[in-house]
Amino acid sequence: MKDLLFMLADLWMIFAGFFYGWKFIRNYGNYLLGLEWMVVATSGTNFLIWALTGGHDGSVLYSIAYFFDAFSRSVGITLILVMGLMRVTHRYKPSVVVDVAAFGLAIAAGLYLQQFRAPAFYVGPAVFYVVVNVLTTLFLVYFSWRLWRIGAKRLAVGAGLATAAASAIAITYDFFPIPGDDAHRTVFYTAALAVWGTQMCVYYFAYRAAHDHNVATGVEPTANDRSTARL
Repeated sequence: MKDLLFMLADLWMIFAGFFYGWKFIRNYGNYLLGLEWMVVATSGTNFLIWALTGGHDGSVLYSIAYFFDAFSRSVGITLILVMGLMRVTHRYKPSVVVDVAAFGLAIAAGLYLQQFRAPAFYVGPAVFYVVVNVLTTLFLVYFSWRLWRIGAKRLAVGAGLATAAASAIAITYDFFPIPGDDAHRTVFYTAALAVWGTQMCVYYFAYRAAHDHNVATGVEPTANDRSTARL
């Protein structure tokens, strides 16, 4: 039952990442969020294949999993997430060069930080992950407040709860192992995958609500207007 719940949580995160990531790109042209969502889904796919093929620490999939983990925890679901959401909070539309640079930074961070692996505990990277998560959480609290102000109160609450759950996962990740969990931390990762999938789903709908409000108030052009302008 524990393994089944882990698989279901991972499949949920994979679906949320690919499905809502594609919708970010197709509906809003937001490549920062769309591609980051897909990176998370790809990470989940790699994690699932690794688990189904025996979960060996010496597998190349194990090293890939650490890279993706470091990629998103350091820059992806921190800096890239904030930059992507600023599209609807501050009308910030980075250039292609900035988009590429952000993902380049995430790749570099992932390649460097993936070397710090369990079971050893590295206080420097662990503290870094918590600090960048706290800074991101502050922006996400602001994002939820913006949703509340425009009348999207349910989504504001949903985004706030998703953010709180993700923050709890981030703090627990390195500092507070769940008592009785196994060597591969199956219980923890089941909860983490479920939260991350829900986070991506909720943020998509929250983004859509903020975008629709901007369109209604004349701050943001409609999707058709953007398409016409590009043509």
